[in-house]
Amino acid sequence: MPLDAIAADIARTLQTKSFAGTLKFDCGEAGVIVLADGTASTVDRETDCTPKISEDNLVKLLTGKLNPMTGVVLGKLKVSGDLGVAMGLAKLLG
Repeated sequence: MPLDAIAADIARTLQTKSFAGTLKFDCGEAGVIVLADGTASTVDRETDCTPKISEDNLVKLLTGKLNPMTGVVLGKLKVSGDLGVAMGLAKLLG
């Protein structure tokens, strides 16, 4: 699934759920998805928190097939910055 499509899905979710702070999914060469100002986009910018994750694992994370804690333990997900913002992501995923 292309990052543009993933960002559009997240943006739809953000219309009904709130997310505090800014977060950037860094998918390496595939690009980024930034959650900020009540929406999601693929335009890179500075954020409070940056999870590094492959595009495939991001899809698994967002569809509930990859538990965030398991992803961190297995090295499939690396988080830098404000961990409190990363914890807020659970509200979007749940």
